[in-house]
Amino acid sequence: MEMVPSEENQLVPKEGMFWSCRQSLFDEMKKKFSQIENAAEEPRVLCIIQDTTNSKTVNERLTVNLPASTSLSKLHEDVAHKAGYMIGTFDLAWGNISEMTPLDQSSAITLSESGFEAGKRNFLQLTDRDGEQPQMASDESGTADSSGLDDSSQERFIGPLPRESTGGCSNDYSSPSYSYSSILNKSETGYVGLVNQAMTCYLNSLLQTLFMTPEFRNALYNWEFEESEEDQVSSIPYQLQRLFVLLQTSKKRAIETTDVTRSFGWDSSEAWQQHDVQELCRVMFDALEQKWKLTEQADLINQLYQGKLKDYVRCLECGNESWRNDTYLDIPLVIRPFGASQVYGSVEEALQAFVQPETLDGANQYFCERCKKKCDARKGLRFLHFPYLLTLQLKRFDFDYTTMHRIKLNDRMTFPDELDMSPFMDVEDEKSPQTESCTDSGAENEGSCHSDQMSNDFATDDCVDEGICLDSTGSAERGLKPKVAETVNSLTFELFSVMVHSGSAAGGHYYACIKSFTDGQWYSFNDQHVSKISLEDIRKTYGGSTGSRGYYSSAFASSTNAYMLIYRLKDPSRNTKYLDPEDFPEHIKYLVQKEKESEEQEKRQREIERNTCKIKLFCLHPGKMMTMIENKLEVHKDKTLREATQMAYKLLELEGVVPLDCCRLVKYDEFHEYLELSYEDDEDTPMGMLLGGVKTSYMFDLLLETRRPEQVFQPYRPGEVMVKVHVVDLKNDTIVPPVSVRAFLNQSIAEFKQLIAQATGLCAETMRVVLERCYNDLRLLFVPNKTLKAEGFFRSNKIFVESSDSPDQQLPFTDSHLWKLLDRHGNTIRLMVLLPEQLPGTLFNRTAGQKAAGGSDGSFEGSKAARKPVEAILEESTEKLKSLSYQQQQQGSSNSDSQKSSDTSDFEHIESPTQELDSGSSASAAADNRELEDRIQAAAAGGSAGPASDPDNQYAGEERSDSEVHNDRSTSSVDSDILSSSHSSDTLCNADSGPIQLANGLDSHSITSSRRSKAHEGKKETWDTAEEDSGTDSEYDDNGKSKASSTPFMYFRVSEPRNQGEASGDAQKCIIVHVDKRITLAAFKQNMEPFVGVGSSQFKVFRVYANNQEFESVRLNETLSSFSDDNKITIRLGRALKKGEYRVKVYQLLVNEAEPCKFLVDTVFAKGMTVRQSKEELLPQVKEQCKLDLSIDRFRLRKKTWKNPGTVFLDYHVYEEDINISSNWEVFLEVLDEPEKMKSMSQLAVLTRRWSPTHMKLEAFREVVLESSSVEELKEKLCEISGIPLENLEFAKGRGTFPCDISVLEIHQDLDWNPKVSTLNVWPLYICDDGAVVFYRDSTEELMDMSEDERSVLIKKESSRLLKTGHRVSYSPRKEKALKIYLDGGPAKDSAQD
Repeated sequence: MEMVPSEENQLVPKEGMFWSCRQSLFDEMKKKFSQIENAAEEPRVLCIIQDTTNSKTVNERLTVNLPASTSLSKLHEDVAHKAGYMIGTFDLAWGNISEMTPLDQSSAITLSESGFEAGKRNFLQLTDRDGEQPQMASDESGTADSSGLDDSSQERFIGPLPRESTGGCSNDYSSPSYSYSSILNKSETGYVGLVNQAMTCYLNSLLQTLFMTPEFRNALYNWEFEESEEDQVSSIPYQLQRLFVLLQTSKKRAIETTDVTRSFGWDSSEAWQQHDVQELCRVMFDALEQKWKLTEQADLINQLYQGKLKDYVRCLECGNESWRNDTYLDIPLVIRPFGASQVYGSVEEALQAFVQPETLDGANQYFCERCKKKCDARKGLRFLHFPYLLTLQLKRFDFDYTTMHRIKLNDRMTFPDELDMSPFMDVEDEKSPQTESCTDSGAENEGSCHSDQMSNDFATDDCVDEGICLDSTGSAERGLKPKVAETVNSLTFELFSVMVHSGSAAGGHYYACIKSFTDGQWYSFNDQHVSKISLEDIRKTYGGSTGSRGYYSSAFASSTNAYMLIYRLKDPSRNTKYLDPEDFPEHIKYLVQKEKESEEQEKRQREIERNTCKIKLFCLHPGKMMTMIENKLEVHKDKTLREATQMAYKLLELEGVVPLDCCRLVKYDEFHEYLELSYEDDEDTPMGMLLGGVKTSYMFDLLLETRRPEQVFQPYRPGEVMVKVHVVDLKNDTIVPPVSVRAFLNQSIAEFKQLIAQATGLCAETMRVVLERCYNDLRLLFVPNKTLKAEGFFRSNKIFVESSDSPDQQLPFTDSHLWKLLDRHGNTIRLMVLLPEQLPGTLFNRTAGQKAAGGSDGSFEGSKAARKPVEAILEESTEKLKSLSYQQQQQGSSNSDSQKSSDTSDFEHIESPTQELDSGSSASAAADNRELEDRIQAAAAGGSAGPASDPDNQYAGEERSDSEVHNDRSTSSVDSDILSSSHSSDTLCNADSGPIQLANGLDSHSITSSRRSKAHEGKKETWDTAEEDSGTDSEYDDNGKSKASSTPFMYFRVSEPRNQGEASGDAQKCIIVHVDKRITLAAFKQNMEPFVGVGSSQFKVFRVYANNQEFESVRLNETLSSFSDDNKITIRLGRALKKGEYRVKVYQLLVNEAEPCKFLVDTVFAKGMTVRQSKEELLPQVKEQCKLDLSIDRFRLRKKTWKNPGTVFLDYHVYEEDINISSNWEVFLEVLDEPEKMKSMSQLAVLTRRWSPTHMKLEAFREVVLESSSVEELKEKLCEISGIPLENLEFAKGRGTFPCDISVLEIHQDLDWNPKVSTLNVWPLYICDDGAVVFYRDSTEELMDMSEDERSVLIKKESSRLLKTGHRVSYSPRKEKALKIYLDGGPAKDSAQD
């Protein structure tokens, strides 16, 4: 700008120049606004980038939204900035196409010209470049000055790591986001973090501090491990040495500390214990001293950290002083003195209080040995030596005697960067006691007077250590001044480590702020995260708030504050630097090389893992009866298909079974059992390209297909569908196993029939094709020109074909014999039934033989002619079977050994042999190519039941008696059908079908369910009773027989029975039953009668679940639709429930026992039975099974709700009329000491317990029977039994479940004593039923006065008592585990320890 002189001889702009500058500025702003407008109007491209360079980032997505005119080079720059990578060390490629050609990162072509679509999501993959992992972007501000005021300050991290759950809370420090892509790479600071095992942040903070201490690190490096003396794993110095080497030389961002903690003798549970960092420091130093005995480092800890002080008492009359020398490793500084409301505001103030003496006068006078009397004296501490490394512990954890809880003091306490310790030594000359003035105020301050407040066990060794000497001998005190003058300048310490605690006294997080002696920069070491910080960040750890330091100031202060400070003496002659790698001792150089090789090997392994494709592998193994085998194939992305086939061949152990050239890998869909694609001419293609890249999971699988040498592999192309063709033989009522045919969705039905005819040899003109789309959805395909796609074909399909020229073809499909046969086939399930143990000569063999002789079908028609022989045989030994069942009902079923199933036959195989098909008209090669799919279908049919079809799988657990089955509340005998009622019968289908409604409404379960829902409107549910749910008129008689004159035909067939446990001599039998699952339980039991040997009313059916738990099925009108193939059933002898009967569990109520609820027996109550009748039936049972000899008038039955006793049942009460009863009901049996007092329902039985504050004890329960709900009556009754005057009696209702246990230390103030109510049935009592617990006491009794020892003993006693009863002890503090380091390798097992 041209300047001209003004009238005042000042230079001013030339006329017109100002306006031209202003115009140019406006033009520039207008241009920028125009660019912004254009950018706003320009379409934008959304790019979603998947980082595949790391296994931990493969599931993460980076998102950038750029204008369409952005160049490819600018895209790479933005992605590099967002991912934290250096430009040029990675590639970007399209993520949704198989060809992963990288985009040109130096190209100026715009995104729109490169194929990016505006307004849509564009998927990219960030990949390695030339096989090398992307490099992290270096921190350009790493050379900034130590003031921390550079541009990277906003990226600093200090303080506890933010958690997602605390998004709303504020923090004093900024918290940058860390991407997983940088976890495995070294921090930009050059320092390595430590991984937090779980709660080991306190350990990490101390280890980083020791590592950043040059003197300690160098001394540790100079120590050499002797392998002959100790194992490396248990050597603490060696593991620390190895850890320090990794911290100094590793390229990782963070390393593990598990090897160090293992050398401590810790197991994994120690990782979940948080300890005090100062306590760890002391324990670790002790362990190192033990390990370093007889070495050069034996006195290292003392040389660096140990100081010495004098604990003295001086008589104020004669001047005599008694003293002793103590050592210390750290100085504990009190923040708030005991009983004071103010806190010390700085470390200097706390140190002054530490050495300030107190005056012993009055009752605390000191007995002077010279004066021979008690005199006033001065007691205090005097520093003699300061250590080279000065450790200050700020005592932030205290105990609040008001709340009796540990607290943390968050008050502000400042500390200097440089601490001058010279004012804290005693430099005054010896003075006569007459002239010595008392300068202290006598204020009480904790930690300034007693040697036991020091953090270590003081020694009495007076020898000179390596610290800073402030006093030579006791007699040389006069010569101290010259020495002090020389040493004052050397007592300046510089701060280099601040260990910060964030949280409360109950727990929190530790991290360390450490200054490097190399560059003077402060760093935050927060577990695996290391970042630069400034002095301002250090000052934020002072704690406190901005207000005055009042008593409650810490309640409103930040919980993140300094806890331990470590200073180093500023002495150029002693200050050392960190050893450089070239100056390492030889054994450390060897260790560095060893760890470097290990890290490189780990990196290579990680690289291999990152480039390894992991996919499911299946095979129909020829050497294992064509069983479908599953494995996992792990193959490098660069391996070819031929190499992957060899790996799969070895993995599946096919060597010697089938030649390698008879195997190939094909794309397979396990869910649909569908062969998707064969890889012809791709043997040399890399697997990464074939599989679509390296992924954590694939939407498809691989199958290793095998063939015989004379066969030829069939090509599988995309777009084909697989069809499993079942040929139906109407003459023999059989359905043969399927053959596989591959077709195209655009083929017509006519063309499809020709294809089936070639595969099966059937006639296409007379062929009927039925498609089963899902469970029981059968569709006849009769339109010739319709395509398979239009008919609903999918990847894998199931059809039934029949081509007999029979009159059945003229009938409507739903009325034809073909439909009935297919309907039966779709609803037939295979059950494994374990029969009860048989006596010699029972009916089993004879009935089974008759069934076998009756015909190959073996199905029961339900006709009288078919049942006559069975009923006649049953009649021959009725009396014998009745006697047997009665005995077993009384004694309970005996336990039997676990049995194993060896039958894996399928329904289709059992029903009839496979029909031989004439396939002469079809090509043999095509038949060979279909064999694999046929075997896949056969394997799926045989394994459709999952683990249950395994020949070695246990199919029946140990048989238990009724009481054993029902004793456990968690496995109470809920009807198995009810347990599975959430799964509709319509959803239970075979392996090849899906869940839909049954065709033509033939689902009897659905019908009965709808009737039951209507019948139960407004009626109480009685789930597991034998009573008919649909109304009072049952379809079955008392023996479970159907009342109907004719029963619908339901398929039922039993295969040849097999013995179970023959090796052990058991006589139990297992039979395989093929049955229509629409059959009712009553009909199923009737059909089972010949095989069990007794009538259906004399045995019970138990369903066995996966965990071998058994539940009785008793609802006779329910179908078996909740069962599926290979479900297990156990038959037990014993009377089944009749109409109106309920199974009941009886428990004994013991109100004054530690466990008040004890199981007695299982019994049966019936509708209409009185309570007295049920008691009469119970008497012999409890006498025989429980050895309880009772009188009917000396026990009662009462309601049981969980563990709470409830309503007392009176003898004249009738079940279902006066007492609601349900399945698996539970009642209490209570033994009475006197005749029953409860006579009517208007009475109220209350359990009372006296509380005696004077003796701190609770008396036994006593029952009080009230005639009304009056509070006055309750008080009068309590006065009668206790003798407490009415005006002094107070009562309170117990809380929780019976017996309402409460600690004697809490009951006096925790219960609501003497509520102001007149009746018991109102708030806050709500005593409306029998069994309520009431505590009462004498208000004039005083609480027992206990000493601390007595209280401690009582606390332990109460804790033990209440923990046994499951009561939560609220006053018990959290039990902390002591911190120990085990030098012998691990803790000793203490059998007495809980």
